[in-house]
Amino acid sequence: MGRLMVLLFLLGSPGALAEICEIPNVDSKLVERLGQRLLPWMDQLSQEHLNPSIYVGLRLSSVQAGDKEAFYLHSLKLNYQQNLLGLTRVALSYGSVVNWSTGSNDHSDREAKPTMGQLALYMLALRANCELARSHKGDKLVSQLKRFLEDEKNAIGHNHKGHPHTSYYQYGLSILALCVHQKRVHDRVVGKLLHAVEHDRHLHQDHLSVDTAAMAGLAFTCLERSNLNPDLRNRITLALRTVREKILKAQTSEGHFGNVYSSPLALQLLMTSPMRGVQLGKACLKARAALLASLQDGAFQNVLMISQLLPVLNHKSYVDLISPDCLAPRAMLEPVMETLSQTQVSEVIRVTLKVPSVLPPYRHSITVPAGSSLEDVLKKAQELGGFMYGTQSSLLGPYLTSVMGKEVGKREFWQLLRAPDTPLLQGLPPYITEETSL
Repeated sequence: MGRLMVLLFLLGSPGALAEICEIPNVDSKLVERLGQRLLPWMDQLSQEHLNPSIYVGLRLSSVQAGDKEAFYLHSLKLNYQQNLLGLTRVALSYGSVVNWSTGSNDHSDREAKPTMGQLALYMLALRANCELARSHKGDKLVSQLKRFLEDEKNAIGHNHKGHPHTSYYQYGLSILALCVHQKRVHDRVVGKLLHAVEHDRHLHQDHLSVDTAAMAGLAFTCLERSNLNPDLRNRITLALRTVREKILKAQTSEGHFGNVYSSPLALQLLMTSPMRGVQLGKACLKARAALLASLQDGAFQNVLMISQLLPVLNHKSYVDLISPDCLAPRAMLEPVMETLSQTQVSEVIRVTLKVPSVLPPYRHSITVPAGSSLEDVLKKAQELGGFMYGTQSSLLGPYLTSVMGKEVGKREFWQLLRAPDTPLLQGLPPYITEETSL
């Protein structure tokens, strides 16, 4: 374990001390085990499973997947060039906004065209390989993403009364992706994100969305460092401080910023620059301890969340993609050969599935093998009859779009709870052991 460290240094006038967010090193074996969880996903090269965040997370981490990593980038390029660049115009997705950490919106895009967020992550993946969008293909990518943002800006409206078709998370992510490629977006586009921060439009159900705020902050940090929008510099600096202060205030008694799964992105932002007048170092050390405890409890199974955490454990953030270090040494990951004991193979669990929000309410007990995912439970319930559901792939994995024939509408989502009322924050989680409600 690295030594505990809180650094202080002088900024501005005498006595104006600023703290930085320093995350001491963690056990390399823990990082290796976390990275190994991504390896099976890198073997899934179908369009619905390809996820640029996996590549970004690995490239900003202290571990690597060798030839598999290079082949994964090659597969990403083939997929995005074939499914995006051949189009003269990508139709904007007008589906529901969901309450995952990405604000991902893949529901209505039934023809598997990349969403704005997916395209932005793909551009981050290119930059993580030290590529800049300067070629003819790169120019098409940039133009496509700028069209997405322009449509979102128009949806928000000149009076800011509307909402983006996707989410402010994807809006900020897209500005960040263009920024790390040194591509300027219009002041009016950036202004919509600034207004959202200035007027608390990054809220969800009256609570701060830490993920959305953190992504906006990362975009502002990149814009501030790159000076791509000089006329907005003062507003950007003020909004960046506002975001960071709100995230610090959102820290729970356990140490998480918002919740365990929003903490990695929050730490990415807090690590980017010092702050005066707050106990930043103490807050980050507390968050680190909370994350380590959650890791030991097996909390991180979702690939997107793992890919956001790995850079933090390597003292990196998405902002480092402004000038990525593609020659930094990284330890090679070795695949883990998992074997199930006879006890594990034969053990079964009983899961009670409830859907109280439909008429008549659904309640049924279902027996599945130990280690089954929630989607396995839903599939078994559907096979038994009397239950129906639908999913759509997203960067977070399967996203629940319908239950008992009821489709989610605009700005709606199916909430998953573990009895009695604990939200399942990873969406359809990789395993389930207790009573679950929808």
